[in-house]
Amino acid sequence: MSIFYAATKLDLEGGGGFNPRITPTQSTRALAPEGCFSGFSPEELPFFATRLVCVLTLFLVCLPALPQTALYRITGSVMNAATGEPVSRANVAVLAVSDHHAVASIETGSDGSFALEGLAAAKYDLVAVRRGFLLSLYNQHEMFNTAIVTGEGQQTEGLVFRMTPVASLHGVVTSDSNDPVENAKVLLFLKPHNSGARITQAAETSTDDTGAYDFGELAPGEYLLAVTAQPWYALHHSALLQRSAADPSTALDVVYPVTYFDSTTEEASATPISLAAGNREDANINLHAVPALHLTIEPPAGQDVSTARSELRQVIFGSLASTDTITPQFVTQTGPSEFTGVAPGHYELSQGDPPRIAELDATASMHVDPNLGKPAIDLSGTLRSSSGAALPDQVTLSLESLEGVHRQEPILVKSSNGQFTFESIRQGRWKLTAESSDKQLPITSITIEGRTHPSNQITVLDKPIHVVVTVSLGETRVEGFAKKAEKGAPGIMVVLVPKEPAAFPTLARRDQSDSDGSFALRDVAPGRYTVVAIEDGWELDWERPEVIARYLSGGIPVNVTESSGKLLRLSESLPVQSR
Repeated sequence: MSIFYAATKLDLEGGGGFNPRITPTQSTRALAPEGCFSGFSPEELPFFATRLVCVLTLFLVCLPALPQTALYRITGSVMNAATGEPVSRANVAVLAVSDHHAVASIETGSDGSFALEGLAAAKYDLVAVRRGFLLSLYNQHEMFNTAIVTGEGQQTEGLVFRMTPVASLHGVVTSDSNDPVENAKVLLFLKPHNSGARITQAAETSTDDTGAYDFGELAPGEYLLAVTAQPWYALHHSALLQRSAADPSTALDVVYPVTYFDSTTEEASATPISLAAGNREDANINLHAVPALHLTIEPPAGQDVSTARSELRQVIFGSLASTDTITPQFVTQTGPSEFTGVAPGHYELSQGDPPRIAELDATASMHVDPNLGKPAIDLSGTLRSSSGAALPDQVTLSLESLEGVHRQEPILVKSSNGQFTFESIRQGRWKLTAESSDKQLPITSITIEGRTHPSNQITVLDKPIHVVVTVSLGETRVEGFAKKAEKGAPGIMVVLVPKEPAAFPTLARRDQSDSDGSFALRDVAPGRYTVVAIEDGWELDWERPEVIARYLSGGIPVNVTESSGKLLRLSESLPVQSR
C-alpha cells in the first residue's frame, strides 16, 4: 500500500481518510500494473488481477471510518416589534462570528417562520432584513446583540426575532406669506434616553422646490427639529457704509432666525417630536424674516488686520451646527471688519491672531470687543505604550469637548513618530481618545508637568500645554459565562468596571451575553476591575458612577496584567443581577 499512497500522493486528512481531490483518472493510472510492479508482462495479468483484489480488500478493511460531523439548525419566527404580527418575506441569515461571512440564509414564510439547516457547531450572528424595517441583529441593544451558539445541548430552536419597523418624519417649510421655502437646511436631533447624555444630530436634509423635506428609515425615539434658511430676496449691506434712510434696499436686509418645531425661535421652547416604531409624523415649520444683525469686529491694537481672521459658527442644541463658517463680508484695510446678514442666535466667535474664542448671544447689532473671549491654545503631546513596546505606525487621536455648549464633531489628528499637536483649541475640558488602523488604544494615563492622572481627560487653561499620553497595546480578551439559576443567561448586559474611579468610564468595557450565556470583553487594558452582569440593564445610565456602583458588590473581581496574554477566562460563572 505504500506504493499506492506514494503514487496517488494522498493527503491523509484526519489520519486515514481519502483525498477527494484525487481524480478517477489519477486513481486508474496509479492502479495500472506498470505503476505497481516493475518488469510487468501481459502474461502475468491473471496473477496481477488476483493480487490486486487482495490488496484492495485489505485496504478497505483497514481504512478507518470517516468521522461524521454533526449538523445543527436554527429555527424561529420573525415578529413585528411594534404590533406582534409575523413578518413574512424577511431575509434571515447567519453570519460567522469569526469573519462575518454569510453561512446560510432563507426567506421567512407567511407566518414569519424560518429554519436554517445544516449548520456546524459554532457561534453565529443572526441578522434579518426587510423593506420597511430597521436592519436587525437578533436581540439587538445599541451596538450589541446575542449570537446563537449551535452544538450539542444548545437551545437554538423556537427563537422569536423581533424586527423594528422604521419611522419617518415629513413636513413643509413655509415663509411669512406661506410660500414654500426652497433649499432650507433641516436639522434633526435625537434626544438621549439618559439625562446625563447630550443631544446629538441624527440627520440633515434640504427642502425641495415645494418646501417639503422627508426623513425616512428612522429609529423610534424623541427628536428635535431645527431649520436654517435665507430669504431669497434678501440684500445684505454694510453698516460701515453710509446709506440713505430712503434707500429701499435697506428694507431687504433681513434674515430667517433658526426656527425650531413648532415654529419657535427659542431653543428652550422647541417641541419634541415622538416617533413610534412604524409611524409617520408631520412637522411643518413657518419662518418669519427679521432684520439682519451686523457684528463689527474691531482689530486688536497693533495687530496686522490682514492676518487677524474672524469666523462665526452657529451653535444649535449645544453643538456647532455644521462645518460651515461665516466670514466677514466687509473688511477695511486699516479698520474694523464686519459680519453682515447675521441671524439672531447663539454663536462661537473666533477672532484675532493668535485667535481668541468667545461665546456670543447675538440679539442685536453690536461692536465686538477685540479682547472678548479667551485665547485659543495649542495642545501637543507624546505617545508611549504602557509596556514600552513600539507603537503602531499610524495612530489617530480624537479630541472631544466635554462642555455642553461647545460640543461638536471631534477634532482629529494623526501622530508622527509618536508626536501630535492640536492647534488653536478653546480653553476648557476635553476628552482624548486614540486608535490604530484596526482597534481602539485605551488611554491609561496622561502626564502633565510631571503629574500623572489615570484618566483620558485634559483641562486646557491659558497657556500652551504638552502632555505625555500612555496607551495600552494590550489585546487581552476577558471571557466568561453569565448564569442565572445555574443556566446560561442570554441577552444580559455585562460591564467591566475599573477599580480606579478616574479610569471610569474610559477603561470600562461592555458586551451582551450570547445564547449560551457566554460573553467576551475585548481590548482590556491592564488594571484591576469588577465585572457585573445586569438583566434588562440596557436602559440604565450605567456611565454614572453612582448607578453602576449599586451592582459592584454582586460582581467578580478581575485583575489584568501585561502578562495576562490575549485571553483571560473567568474561573467562575458570573451571577446575573436584577435591574
